[in-house]
Amino acid sequence: MRDLFLLDPDLVFLNHGSFGACPREVLEAQQHWQLEMERNPVAFLGRRSAHLLAQARAELGVALGARGEHLVFVPNATTGVNIVARSLPLSAGDEVLATDLEYGACDAAWQRACAQRGASYRRVGIPLPYDRDEVVERLLSAATARTRLIHVSHIASTTALTLPVARICAAARERGIASLVDGAHAPGQIPLDIDGIGADFYVGNCHKWLCAPKGSGFLHARPEHHAQLDAAVISWGYAEDTGGHSGFEAYLGRTLFERRIQWQGTRDISAWLSVPAALRFQARHDWPVVRARCHEFARHALEALARRHGLQPIARDDDWAQMAAIPVPPQDPEALRVRLLDESRIEIPVTTHAGRVFVRLSVQGYNTAEDIERLLAAPALR
Repeated sequence: MRDLFLLDPDLVFLNHGSFGACPREVLEAQQHWQLEMERNPVAFLGRRSAHLLAQARAELGVALGARGEHLVFVPNATTGVNIVARSLPLSAGDEVLATDLEYGACDAAWQRACAQRGASYRRVGIPLPYDRDEVVERLLSAATARTRLIHVSHIASTTALTLPVARICAAARERGIASLVDGAHAPGQIPLDIDGIGADFYVGNCHKWLCAPKGSGFLHARPEHHAQLDAAVISWGYAEDTGGHSGFEAYLGRTLFERRIQWQGTRDISAWLSVPAALRFQARHDWPVVRARCHEFARHALEALARRHGLQPIARDDDWAQMAAIPVPPQDPEALRVRLLDESRIEIPVTTHAGRVFVRLSVQGYNTAEDIERLLAAPALR
């Protein structure tokens, strides 16, 4: 499968989790859409885009266990979090609750949104070793009468842990608290049923584990929340009268949710339109089998390195998917990352959490047993 991607053949690429990697055929599909747009940009963006995007969202919805009309495309999951953070009605004294496992950019979005309205963003510590049952108990026991929303990752970025989001969302709903799931790493890495999870809002990326082109993410919202969500850019989706604007045809068939959040006339939508090509690529290559093989590679590396350094894994095997946070002795994380790249040509991030250092391994379909052995043989990890 390595030959189906454009990765540097001299590089051991074990960092799919950061920005993904796109198969050659999916990039060709994106280039097809870009060329199609340039043949008649007015027709493509102004008259055809609504139908084309609806088709793409419908196909994505099937893969995610969601209805296409409850999805809009966004550039990435962080954009979706920002939309929700800016739109959530917060008052002085209100709070948003999260774990201390969340992605830093999303923490920043909530901290700023809360500070602007006199609300607070409170992070609940999740101890390691990880116990998924304890996550639900700790989060919900920390909720108060002022808690308006719980923000939680589906798969945490730094530690790669899978959180019990369906249970968290159900418990939050029972208490009248909204929920937002940051699923940046989930689509394509684990099976998804967004409707079954029951979050008020779910954001995710297609350019990571679904292998779609860069800049393809989505925001899913339950229909009762569509009207409250405001786009990051106020444009024609908010105008009652287009004043003869030449792109008016693009509004036809669009819901208010879609017009406001997704529609901007000069946006390159080729990455979004290429998501179905990525889905077909994975379906053709029997992706559940690929995921299982990748998980076994990650498990082998985790167990071997943890044993070598006399360190216990921070979670059980079923708490990981294709990513794993491998504990290593305390050291400068950036220096270790640089050594792995310079000495062994291994692209892999080194993360920290709660004073501990981890090599965050991502294994994708293009990785081989030889890649894992190169990691285990790296002098920096001896």
